[in-house]
Amino acid sequence: MPHSEKESLFSGLKVLDLASFIAGPAAATILADFGADVIKVEPPGGGDPYRRFYLTPPNPSSETNYAWQLTNRNKRSLALDLKSPGAKTVLQRLVKWADVLITNFPPSVRQTLGITYEQLAPLNERMIYADITGYGLAGPEANKPGFDVTAYWARTGLMDVTHDADSPPTLPIPGIGDHATAVTLYSAIVTALYARTLTGKGGHVTTSLIAEGAWAAATWIEGALHGAKFVEQHDRKRPANALFNPYRTADGRWILLVAAQEKDWPGFIAAMNLPGLLTDPRFADRMLRVQNAWALVAILDPVFAQYPLAHWIETLNLGRVIYGVVQTFDEIVKDPQMLANDVLVPLAEPSGKASHTVNSPITLAGIRKIAPGPAPDLGEHSLNVLAELSFSDVEIKAMLADAVIAASRRAV
Repeated sequence: MPHSEKESLFSGLKVLDLASFIAGPAAATILADFGADVIKVEPPGGGDPYRRFYLTPPNPSSETNYAWQLTNRNKRSLALDLKSPGAKTVLQRLVKWADVLITNFPPSVRQTLGITYEQLAPLNERMIYADITGYGLAGPEANKPGFDVTAYWARTGLMDVTHDADSPPTLPIPGIGDHATAVTLYSAIVTALYARTLTGKGGHVTTSLIAEGAWAAATWIEGALHGAKFVEQHDRKRPANALFNPYRTADGRWILLVAAQEKDWPGFIAAMNLPGLLTDPRFADRMLRVQNAWALVAILDPVFAQYPLAHWIETLNLGRVIYGVVQTFDEIVKDPQMLANDVLVPLAEPSGKASHTVNSPITLAGIRKIAPGPAPDLGEHSLNVLAELSFSDVEIKAMLADAVIAASRRAV
C-alpha cells in the first residue's frame, strides 16, 4: 500500500506530456492522480494556449485559472522550445527518461519537430508513445486541427440531435469530448503498460476525437449502418415519447422524465394523481402512448407547472418514478452524492475561492490517489528538470541565454 502522501499506484512512472489544451494533458492528469511524475513541456513565452482558456467567452469568468488547475494539477512545467535546434539534446534525454510520452500534435507537425513514434522509439524501446488527433492518423484530414466541438460534437452527429426541432444546434460545455477521449487514451496507455510487462517493450497507442464521438453516438450510428428509420428531430411538445421528455415546474426548473418502460406506467400515473389516464384509450399501451405522445404532453405540462421542483422531487421519489433534475452549477458543486463518492475532492491547497476540484472518474478499491496539488507556472520546474537530466549549470545557463528554455520566477 502507498505510504506517502505523494505515492500511489503509478509512483515511479515517468510521463512526458507534450500535448496542449485538454484531451492529451487530461490523460496525463489521470496518471498524475495515481502518483505518476508528469513533466509538461510547453513553449517559452506563452506556454500551452490552454493557460488562457478560462479568459475566453463563453467560459465562466474568474480571477482563478480554474481550467488550468483542473487539467494540469500535480505536474511539473518545463518551458522548452521544441523548434530550437538546441532542444534536441534535451528532448532525447527526456525520451530516454520517460515511460510514457503523450502528444496531440498533428502528424505533419510531429514529423517537422522530430517527435514521431518512428523517430523517438529507437531511443527508448520501453516507452509507450500515446497520441491523440482530431480525425485520426490516416485519410485526407489527418493533419486537420481538431477540437472537441468540431470533431467530437459536430462531425459525429451528437450536436445534430442534442437540441429541439425548433432551435439551432447549441454549444456544449467545452471539454466534454476531450475528457472522454482522455479516459480512452489513459485506458490505452494502461493496456500498453500491461503489454510491456509481458514483452518488455513499449509501443504506440492512439485515439481521436472523431473516434470517441462515434463511440459516444454509436447506438444511433449503428442504427444508420443497418438502415434504421430515424424519428424526426426531438420536439418536447410533440416528442417521440412523452415519458422520456423534459417538463417545467412552477418555479421554472426542469425535470427530465425517464419512465418510458411499460412497467413504469401504473406507478407514474399514481404518483401524478392522474387515475383517468388508466382508462383513456389513447394511452392503453406503449405503442398508443407513443402515437399520442403530443396529447400526453398536453396533459402533463400543466400538471408539472402547478408545483415547484421540491414538490416533484418528493412526489416522484415516493412513487419510485425514474427522473433527473436538471441541476444548476451552484447545486452541482454542493451535491452531497458527488461529495460522498469523491466525484468532488478536496484540494491539497485552496485555489482562490475553491476548496475542491473535480476528480478523475476512475477508482481502484484499496488504492488511494494523491491529493490534487497546484498546477505549475510556466517553466516553474525547468531548472530542476534539466538538473535531473544531468545537464550542467553551464549548459543550463547557455540554454537560458539562447531561449531554448525559460524559467519562471518560482523556478526550481
